[in-house]
Amino acid sequence: MALTKTIIAERIQEALDFPRTTTYEIMEEFLEIIKETIENGEDIMISGFGKFCVNEKKARKGRNPATDEEMTLPARRVVTFKCSGKLRDLINP
Repeated sequence: MALTKTIIAERIQEALDFPRTTTYEIMEEFLEIIKETIENGEDIMISGFGKFCVNEKKARKGRNPATDEEMTLPARRVVTFKCSGKLRDLINP
């Protein structure tokens, strides 16, 4: 089962006893901050959780596996996640 925004908001609401609308507003603002930071090409480090890194990929040669046609794949940015040591220890006790 996937952890959805609704489930996250409900858990925050239960833990902090905030009104439902306030919880959703806080969560949406938090996600907007993360999206804006990544869009600007900046990394995000959350202590005890991990780091979201924005990496630049150069243009490269590729091919269409269906037609064997060669093509150039454009440069792009990708986001990677590196978990913290604490999180890694929780996952792999």
